[in-house]
Amino acid sequence: MAKKPNGPYEYGFGTRTIHAGASPDPVTGARATPIYQTTSYVFDDVDHASDLFNLQTFGFIYSRLTNPTVSVLEERLANLEGGRAAVCAASGHAAQFLTFFTLLEPGDEFIASKNLYGGSITQFGVSFKRLGWHCDFVDCTTPDNIKAAITPKTKAIFIEVLANPGGVVLDLEAIAFIADDAGIPLIVDNTMATPYLCRPIEYGADIVCHSTTKFLQGHGTSMGGAIIESGKFDWTGGPGFPTMTEPDPAYHGLTFFETFGDFGFTMKARAVALRDFGPAMSPTNAFNTITGIESLHVRMDRHVENAKRVAAFLESHDAVAWVSFAGLKSSPYYDLAQRYLPKGAGAVFTIGLKGGFDAGVKCVENVNVFSHLANIGDAKSLILHPASTTHRQLTDEQRIAAGAGDDTLRLSIGLEDADDLIHDLDMALNA
Repeated sequence: MAKKPNGPYEYGFGTRTIHAGASPDPVTGARATPIYQTTSYVFDDVDHASDLFNLQTFGFIYSRLTNPTVSVLEERLANLEGGRAAVCAASGHAAQFLTFFTLLEPGDEFIASKNLYGGSITQFGVSFKRLGWHCDFVDCTTPDNIKAAITPKTKAIFIEVLANPGGVVLDLEAIAFIADDAGIPLIVDNTMATPYLCRPIEYGADIVCHSTTKFLQGHGTSMGGAIIESGKFDWTGGPGFPTMTEPDPAYHGLTFFETFGDFGFTMKARAVALRDFGPAMSPTNAFNTITGIESLHVRMDRHVENAKRVAAFLESHDAVAWVSFAGLKSSPYYDLAQRYLPKGAGAVFTIGLKGGFDAGVKCVENVNVFSHLANIGDAKSLILHPASTTHRQLTDEQRIAAGAGDDTLRLSIGLEDADDLIHDLDMALNA
C-alpha cells in the first residue's frame, strides 16, 4: 500500500494481522509473542507500585487486569478494527457484560436488534433485567424503528452488522446516524464479519465487540472476547453517562473521560469492570488467538469462497425450502452486503428444510465431514439445529424472529474442499 499524499506509510491488512502490536521479545529475541503465564509482576519500587494502582502510569500489576500476551492481542484488534484501544475478556458474553456494566446504571435502557445470537437475546432479555437494565428488542432492518424506540433513558444501540444465524445485514450508516443524532453510542458485534470483511467504526460505530472464539481464533480451541472503542464518542453529551463523566471513588475521584479522553471507555472497562468481576482472558488463549489472526485474511477468503458454492448448491436442492445467505442475489440483503461486506457475506448462513423439525434432526445426525456442534468460525465445517440447541430457551416467536425456526439449520462453512462439503450435505439431506 502506498503512502498517503501527506501522511505516513500505511501497511496493508494482511501485514497488520501478523505484526500489529507485536515485536521480538527484547530479552530473548523470541520472534513469536511469548505466553506470559504469570499472575503478577515485580514493581520497581513503592512509588512505581503506587503510580500503577492510581492509574498514573501504564504497566502490569496483576493478570486479571493486564498481561503482556493479552496486551499484544488487544493492540492488534484495535489496529485491525481502526479503533483507539481494546480490552479483552474471557468470552464474547463477558465482553458484552463489561461493555454494558461500563455504560449503564440501574434503570437505564438500551435498544438491541431482534436478529441476534440466541445467547445474546437471553443475556440481554433475562439476565440483564436482574441488574436493572432493560433491553428493547427492535426490528432494525427498518432503521426508523430504532428512532421510534429511543426514550430519554436509552443509553445505547446494539446490533450485529451480519446477524447470527439469520444472515441479516443491517444498514450500518443509517443506524449510526440515528445513534449520533440521539447522542448515544452504537455498539456493533462484528464477530461474524471480522474486520477483514467489515470495519464498523468506518461507518460510524462507536464500540465494536467480538467473540474472538470464532473466526478471529479460527480453529475452535480457545475462548475469548474483545471490546474495541473508536475513541470518537463524546461522553459529555446525549442523555448523560455518569460512569464516564463523574468522579470514581475507587480512584480518588478520577474522571475517566476527562483523564483518558479517547480511550477512557476501555480504561473504565478494564480498571473497574474487569477488576471487580474478573472475566480475564487467559494468556494461553490470547496466544492461540494471536496465532489464529495471523492467517485471518487468508482464511476468510477461503471461508467466503466455500460458502458461496455451498449456498448456491443448497438453493437448488429439492429438500431445501429456502437459503438465507446475503451472498446470494436472491437475498433481500444482497445489496447491503455488497455495500458493507464487499469481500463477502461471511461463511455462516441458515437453510430451511421442507421436512421441518424432523428433517433437521435427521440431517445433522447423518453428516460425516460437517461436525454437529454449537460453534461457528472454525476451520472445520459445522452444522447445528438451533431450535433444539442454541435457541431452545427462546419462545417460538423469538426463535422465528431470530431466524431460527423449527425447520432451520445453521451452517458454518470451513476450509475443506467445497466439493466434499457439497457431497456430505447432499448425502445427509437425501438420507
